[in-house]
Amino acid sequence: MTEAIPASAPAHTTGSRRWTRLLPQAAAVLLTALFLPVTLANLVDQYGVGRAVATTLAVTQAGPLLLMVHRPLWAWWIVFPADIAGALVILGQPAREYDVWPWPPAPLFACLFLLLALALRRSRRVLVAVWLATGAASLLLHLVRADRSDGTALLLPLCAAVVLVIGAAVRERRVAQRRLAEQETVNEAERARRTLLEERTRIARELHDVVAHHMSVITVQADSAPYRLPELSDEAREEFGTIAASARESLAEMRRLLVVLRGDGAEGERTPQPGIGRLQQLVEATVRAGLPAELSLAADLGDVPSAVDLSAYRIVQEALANVVRHAPGARTRVSVTSEGGQLTVLVVNDPPEQPVSPLETAGTGHGLVGMRERVRLTGGSLDAGPLPDGGFRVAARLPLSPAGPDDTP
Repeated sequence: MTEAIPASAPAHTTGSRRWTRLLPQAAAVLLTALFLPVTLANLVDQYGVGRAVATTLAVTQAGPLLLMVHRPLWAWWIVFPADIAGALVILGQPAREYDVWPWPPAPLFACLFLLLALALRRSRRVLVAVWLATGAASLLLHLVRADRSDGTALLLPLCAAVVLVIGAAVRERRVAQRRLAEQETVNEAERARRTLLEERTRIARELHDVVAHHMSVITVQADSAPYRLPELSDEAREEFGTIAASARESLAEMRRLLVVLRGDGAEGERTPQPGIGRLQQLVEATVRAGLPAELSLAADLGDVPSAVDLSAYRIVQEALANVVRHAPGARTRVSVTSEGGQLTVLVVNDPPEQPVSPLETAGTGHGLVGMRERVRLTGGSLDAGPLPDGGFRVAARLPLSPAGPDDTP
């Protein structure tokens, strides 16, 4: 029987999010620090490229990896022409036995990492265009010197296709999970709103039963006044007739409103509405269901309005139902007292004595929504929340007199 809504994100959650943001950037820095010297040494030692040209190519081929986290497309626009330029520069050098052309290993792997980052952030259309440009460049370089090409012209488009497909799949899965979470949030809000509307409709039906009784009494008294008091003047008889007609019209309007609220053509409840007098039966039924519960009811509660009487019963009923669902077997205490013009309803349950599986593993809090709505409509207050020992407490304070304009919360 819990309803936990964190007021702020925990510290460990904030720290984990910070690490989640910093980890990709740290990976980009690490890759840049790795590929920059490797590319430079590879161009100078294996291909015999001059140090100045090799440094320029290494910086343009590996340096933009720093942008791969936030601006991967910009990085690709720098790296890809630099890779083509590097292939042309290597083409001007004498061929050696173990040379790899047109895509040396270091620029090849750096480009694949960049394409993976690009696939995680850009749309399918961009990825297809990037892959077509990569394949076209590889094909043209192969046709320029087919005798120098040793297979990497085909290797880059194939590896790029695999990397782009994997990255796009991961990105689309992440987007789907985010949309699913957003939809679940919307659905939960809709369920809470629907529960609130259903509870208001139910309260409206019950208020109809409460108010209709008093209006019917007024109608009967007004209609029977001329017979019970024969000495009434004609003006008084006419006044009583007007009162009876107004009462009947109010009843008719209330019933029409109730039909609109009901909306499904269902018949209203015809049994008397429960109240504090039936709490003993409610607690006994809960005990028979296997929940150890006890009731403490004040001897003299005073004059309890019908709406408060019904709300108190419903609050206790929902609280006991929540204990049965979320903490089966927990000892529960129900107390109803009256003091200072307020009716106090208190339901406290201990944690279960033995570890048991709750009948419902995750609560929605919709029962508490109904409790708060009832308390709000009567002008009272509700305090509900977990206890330090693992139990739960529901405390409702309902005014025994109608709230005035200045007292309405």
